[in-house]
Order: sequence, then structure tokens, then C-alpha cells
Amino acid sequence: MAACNDSNTYDHVGDIEQYEIDVSTKMEKEVLHDDDEDHGEGNEETTRRFGGQREGVFLTWDDLWVSVRDGKRGSKSILRGLTGYARPGELLAIMGPSGSGKSTLLDALAGRLDSKSKQSGDIMINGRTQRLAYGTSAYVTQDDILTWTLTTREAVYYSAQLQLPNTMSKAEKRERAENTIKEMGLQSCIDTRIGGWESKGLSGGQQRRVSICIEILTRPKLLFLDEPTSGLDSAASYYVVDRIVKLAREYGMTVFASMHQPSAEVFKLIDNLCLLSLGRTIYFGSTFAVNQFFSSSGFSNPNLINPADHCLMMINTDFDEDIESGFPGKQTTKELLDKIVESYTSSDLYNLTLEEVARINAQQIGAVKITKNGPTCFRQCLVLTKRSFLNMYRDLGYYWLRLAIYIALAFGLGTVFYNVGNSYSSINARGSMIMFVVSLLTMMAIGGFPSFVEEMKVFRRERLNGHYGVAAFVISNIISSFLFLLLIAAIPGAISYYLSGLKMAPENFVYFTLVLLVCIMLVEGLMMIVASLVPNFLMGLIISAGMQGVMMLSGGFFRLPDDLPKVFWKYPLYFISFHRYGFQGLYKNEFEGLKFPNNGIMGGSSSWIDGETILRDVWQVELSYSKWIDLAILMLMAISYRILFFGIIKSREKLKPIIKHLSMGISHERE
Repeated sequence: MAACNDSNTYDHVGDIEQYEIDVSTKMEKEVLHDDDEDHGEGNEETTRRFGGQREGVFLTWDDLWVSVRDGKRGSKSILRGLTGYARPGELLAIMGPSGSGKSTLLDALAGRLDSKSKQSGDIMINGRTQRLAYGTSAYVTQDDILTWTLTTREAVYYSAQLQLPNTMSKAEKRERAENTIKEMGLQSCIDTRIGGWESKGLSGGQQRRVSICIEILTRPKLLFLDEPTSGLDSAASYYVVDRIVKLAREYGMTVFASMHQPSAEVFKLIDNLCLLSLGRTIYFGSTFAVNQFFSSSGFSNPNLINPADHCLMMINTDFDEDIESGFPGKQTTKELLDKIVESYTSSDLYNLTLEEVARINAQQIGAVKITKNGPTCFRQCLVLTKRSFLNMYRDLGYYWLRLAIYIALAFGLGTVFYNVGNSYSSINARGSMIMFVVSLLTMMAIGGFPSFVEEMKVFRRERLNGHYGVAAFVISNIISSFLFLLLIAAIPGAISYYLSGLKMAPENFVYFTLVLLVCIMLVEGLMMIVASLVPNFLMGLIISAGMQGVMMLSGGFFRLPDDLPKVFWKYPLYFISFHRYGFQGLYKNEFEGLKFPNNGIMGGSSSWIDGETILRDVWQVELSYSKWIDLAILMLMAISYRILFFGIIKSREKLKPIIKHLSMGISHERE
């Protein structure tokens, strides 16, 4: 078997001492010493290769355990006492079979473990207990979460405007975006939309490269990649990893990548390998020595076998069958795994790893510099508004389909209540028409919930990587959606209003449109709150419809306010339901100033009934304040929902720090 890099150096497979000496020598040459003398001529090659390691980030972890709750059985350990390190300018690959703990280790090092996971052990940055805050590193998830309506050029360029500092001009940011796209080999699809349910767009492998493009724009000092070669063919995988390695060495980036099964060519590009199985370290060290380690343990690699394939075959416990091994007799894969783990922990290679971790931590290189020259909040709002507006414009399901449905319903509503007139029976017709507008037309806003969920997914990914702030996202969403909501309120509102023959004064129509607009904005805010809490869009649709149904019942139409049960329905639901203020505002807008024939039905000597009497005696409307107060309350509720949405996002931002002791943060080194 041809070894990864230097396998031909060893004439005897069992010469474990020689390869451990070479590993030690390699580590000694590459390690960064803290004194100034070591940074002179003796360390010139290391500085050239890694772009100056003193500017980079050393990351170490020692005796790292991660466990999760396992129902009634207590907790289950995902990671079991892992120890290792990562150095600037190097690519550390985390390999192992499915369920080995690769992604958990990556999340733990990036500070992204969820609240259900319990972590213990030391993870240190440059030998210090330093906290990872938002924006300190770049993380490319295994799932490509992108705005599907944008082209490759637009997606990368908008991200460049959001991430790159104000000291760079627009031309420089555009050039950085164009160069990064070329580096990932995406020139042929630069003007192709990413694609989604409406259009096919990019392939899975191309989307993966776009995701990487977005996160390497700032040349971050810490780069985490979850399955970066997933969906790529062998050639694309090689070129992508090769480019990442070159960037790491050029800019002193510390790169972590979980890999399922890299090709032999990709394997040669990896500097260090962390091999996991069942949450335990099977091997940690240079890739060039992994064949010799397995050979010394009695599992020699046959010729012409990919080293990565050989490693995974030896440690995969999913198919626990009897296999022929180098040991006498037949043993299960779990038994073989125990022997390999024992071989690693008793080897000098393991001791060298412990020594290197201790050496890096002892250097106390210094905290990573904090820079605060990123885009301002105003700039972030501007860019996000442009991007969000473009997404809404191109996504037919976001607003255009809803607008078409609204227009169809408006024609139906207008023809059913066509020219209601001023007869006594028109009193009920006007009330029913207003009920339909406030209740059912506004409920149609939940049709955009799937789009809200997708937008929230993109926001979470970009927010975790520090692309922009929560306030910028909320404000830009309100601004970019306003024009579409105005169209939805004005066009269907005009159709239904004038076909029904409601009060023809322009100011009454304007008020009608304003109430419809604010109610739709209010429901959109409610949908965003649900989307932030319930990521599953089907469950979110059910919850949203249920919430509106309950509010509708207590709004004062289906059951008059004085007849509502006092517990729950009247107090407090009637007072917090936006339907109440929508009904009352539009009732006042429509009935005040009108007169209807009495026909003796309501009693009294007068042959006419004024609108105020209808409001007080028929609809039980509160007349102590004007209709504009009802509109103002609706506007305050719409604003309150957005503030609540902002608060929920901020309260859920509980990114676990690498070390809990200090609150010092680090950020990208921006150019």
C-alpha cells in the first residue's frame, strides 16, 4: 500500500519507533515557540508557510466529554475524553463512521452545542480561557441553507457587503466576491439562481461551494466545515479542499473539517487527522503516519487501498460481523476497536499529543485581536432590505400568489355583498362583510409561513456566523415587505369595498385600507414569532391558524362582547384580540353618520335608526373613543409583535461559549 505522503520512508511495517520519531521531529519543526529568538531565522520557514502563526489561532481540547439526555436511562456519552489540538495554517480532518461524534466534536469546538448537551473538559484558544462570541469564526453547515431566489453572484456579493469592513470600497468588495467565486470554480454558474421549489438552479455540489464561498469571504481565523465534500465528485472535492488548504496557509487560518470518506488525493492534502469511533479517539496525528500506526497495531493496509477507506473499515461498528483480522481467530469489530484504542492510548504518539497540547497552552500566546470596523447597523439594514425585497419579488409564493388569492376573494366578497344598500337588512350584511375582511382576509397571511420559515433558517445560519445583527434583520424585513403588504391591502380592499357599496367618501376607504394593512402586518408579525419558535412549517401553520381562530371567536362578532363568558374569553382574550379593534374601527367607519329605516323592528316612534344606535345596541361597540384610537391600538399591537419577535430571537441566542469563565470575544480579522 502506498502510504499517504511518506509511507515509502519506512522499510519495515512494524518499525513503530522510527515513525514516532519522525512524527515528533515534524511536530518540533512546526510548533510555534514563544520567545523572540525562535521567531528568527530558525522559524522563518514556519512563518512563511503559515502566514505568521502569531497572528493565528491555536485551539486545544483536553479530556473533552459531551453527553446528552437519553430519556429514562439518564445520559448518553457522545464524546469520551478526547484530546487534541489545531494550529494555524493547517487543516485538521475529523473522520469516522456515522454516529462516531464528528459533528458533535465540531459543534463543541465551535461553541455550538445546544442546551440539551452537557460538556466537560477544557477547550482553550491560544492557551487561554477565551470565549467565542458571535462572529468569531465561520461555520459551514452540512445542509446548504441559502436564499434560493438569488444568483450565485448576488448571494456572494450581498454577503460580502454584510461581512467585509467599511474600509473596503464597493469595488473592492465586489472584486473579493468575484475572486472567491472563481476560487471555488463557480464561474460557469455565476448568474444562475441557487434554485428551490420553483426552479432547479444549482446542483447540490454547486450549492455546497456557494456556502463555502460565503463563509471564506472574510478569511476568518477559525473555519469549521461540516462535510465540505458532501455532494461533490472526486475532482471537485480535490480542488475545493486544495483551495481551502491554500487559503489556510496563506492567511494563517485554523481549519476544521468533518469528512465522511475523502478520496486518496484529498487525504494527502490533510495535515492532521482525528479519527473517531463511538465517541473515542482512535488516532490523532499527522496523516502521513496513520498507515504506520495501523500496521504497528496489526492492521496493515493492503496495497492500492485508499488510507481513508482502510481507516474506516477498521473502526466501523455498524456491521458487527465476524471478520478476519491480524489476530488469531475471529473477533467482532467492537473487540478490534477496543484493541486499536488501547494501542493508541499506550503509544508514544498519544504522549506526543498530550505534550503538544500542554506546550501550546503553556505558551500563552495572547488573546486574539478584536476589531470593530464592520458595517454599521444602517448599512446592514440597507443591504438586507435590498436582498429581502429581491427575494420577495422573485418568490411567487411569498406575496404574489397571496395577492392573486386576495384579489379572487375580493371579487367573491364584492359580488356576494354587491351593493348592500341602506335597508334594515343591510345592517347585518355590512357587519358580515367587515367580519370577513378582518378575520378571513387577514388569516390568508399565514400562506407565507413556509417562506418565513426558510427566511428564518437563512437568518440563523448567518447570525451564528456574525454576518449582521438581529435589529437589522427585523427592521429590513418590515421595510422590504411594506410595499407588498400595501398592494395586498389596497387592490383587494378597493375591489371588495366599492363592489359592496360601502360608504363612498374617500376618507372612509382610506381608513378601511389602513385597518386592513395594519391587520395583515400584525398577522405577519405573529407568523414571524411562530416561525422563530416552531421551525417545522406544517406545525407552524396549524398553530398559527389555531391562534387566529381563538382570537376570531373572542373578537365580538360571533358572540357579542356582553355575551362572552367572562373567564378567559372576555378577560383577557377579548381585550388582547386584534379582531376586536379591527371590528370596532371598521364598524365606526361604516355606521357613523348613516341612517337605516326602522320598520318597527327595534321599537321607538322614529322611522329611522341612526348609525350610533346600531353601534351601541346591535354590535355593542365601545363609543367612548374614536375609530382612530382603534387604528392606533392595532398599530401598537403590530409594533409590539415585532418587538416581541426581536426579544424572542435575542433570548434564544444562547450560543455556548468554548470556556464559560471569561466573556472576552474575538472576531474575524478584517482587511
